[in-house]
Amino acid sequence: MRTRLRRAGHRSRYRLRKQTVAPVFGQIKGAKVLRQFLTRGHEKVQGECDLLCTAHNLNKLYKAMG
Repeated sequence: MRTRLRRAGHRSRYRLRKQTVAPVFGQIKGAKVLRQFLTRGHEKVQGECDLLCTAHNLNKLYKAMG
């Protein structure tokens, strides 16, 4: 692993692992208690997910301003 990390190509790939969105989904699942979607169908689930993500982002903005 050390030799892979020393190489320039692999090092940049390894650094990209830091840019993850998993904490956001963890916060949404934990704080908003989202364990399953309430609707059926791809379009409805996408809308529900968009609504939850928007609420999460608005909450973060509210906390940053106050």
